[in-house]
Amino acid sequence: MPAHGTNWSGTVTFAARQVHQPASVDELQDLVAATPRIRALGTAHSFSHVADTTHDLVSVTGLPPVVDVDPGTSTVTVAAGVRYGAVAQAVHEHGFALANMGSLPHISVGGACSTGTHGSGVRNANLASSVRAVQLVTADGELVTLSRDADPDRFPGAVVALGALGVVVALTLDLVPTFDVRQVVYRDLPADQLTSGRLEEVLRSAYSLSLFTRWRSTDVEQVWVKQRVGGSPGEEPDGLPDDADAPFPTTWHGARLADGPLHPLPSMPPENCTEQGGRPGPFHERLPHFRMEFTPSSGDEIQTEYLVPAEHGAPALAAVATLRERIAPVLHVSEIRTVAADDLWLSPSYARDSVAIHFTFHKDPDGVAALLPDLERVLAPFAPRPHWGKVFGTDPAEVRAQYPRADDFRRLAAEMDPDGKFRNDFLDRYLPVL
Repeated sequence: MPAHGTNWSGTVTFAARQVHQPASVDELQDLVAATPRIRALGTAHSFSHVADTTHDLVSVTGLPPVVDVDPGTSTVTVAAGVRYGAVAQAVHEHGFALANMGSLPHISVGGACSTGTHGSGVRNANLASSVRAVQLVTADGELVTLSRDADPDRFPGAVVALGALGVVVALTLDLVPTFDVRQVVYRDLPADQLTSGRLEEVLRSAYSLSLFTRWRSTDVEQVWVKQRVGGSPGEEPDGLPDDADAPFPTTWHGARLADGPLHPLPSMPPENCTEQGGRPGPFHERLPHFRMEFTPSSGDEIQTEYLVPAEHGAPALAAVATLRERIAPVLHVSEIRTVAADDLWLSPSYARDSVAIHFTFHKDPDGVAALLPDLERVLAPFAPRPHWGKVFGTDPAEVRAQYPRADDFRRLAAEMDPDGKFRNDFLDRYLPVL
């Protein structure tokens, strides 16, 4: 992870005049109370300027790494700066699991939830949907807890909050009984499987599923299938085998089973990736794409992502395909995933099941900037919501128009931070004060 002067990839140089790293919540409270303008920073994985400020930054990664499992309530309370991989390992040792994880176990819980980060699965909502309570330091330095049960009118606006309400110091997450997952990879999914009806069938075939393409041909180069052993409670198996021993078919939807481990990028070592080949393993060793002990890549990249309503997934992908010849030269890889609907006001999957179309571009700011207007133009008919932590150029009014509760969030932010202590240029642009 880079120094706090830049984000993870080095594509955002923070303009802060000072970066603080308090070692305790008490120290953080005193700092926030005494500082006129301040923004929170986690593991700096965002590619947008969502965390940037010309005033002061405060990192929560120096706070005590609390991971407190409560078996009686099936929850875990974690410090905001703790990484998902560490949380997952700890809860597994207590017989519990997180319902889902992102592709990277290296990201902080607080930052991932605050920006609406997600994994995949038609029945799996984003990571923030598992939050039961959030504890934050507000503008006056007070420690405030908002929970789903006690604060139903404010809580849906307080989880994916982009740092606008205060500095998140801890979150309480719902847990499920631990479970095993089998992971296999299929190669060369034919393009005709991306049409309406067929795409939906492919995407719902496993507990978690990702399509990887470099847009160099009409086919999808890799399909990463993560199947929960025993299925999900109360659900019938849908698609690929979900027991511990049954073989995966050698061909599936016209794709062929890989004969060895793969990385989404052919030039990268598959040893960095979680185990493939269908052998069962704990959820946290299969649901992420990358192993906790490896840095997933060099960081030589720019990321962009748009979430469209699930029913628009196939036509949206067809629209992107019209730009294939322009996308491929500036692209490392593109990933297509699914996210179930949630009720969090600023979540990119708020109130709608979604297909997420993700691009990991080369570290070519000029090339990406030249492409984005046309990419956003072809996606515009499908009501896209850009990921808050990725690079996008969508007009701020168009972004707000995609969020029915945007004004409710703006009122909540004004109520909790009337003097704008936690505001920055990003918030002023996309969610200005009413």
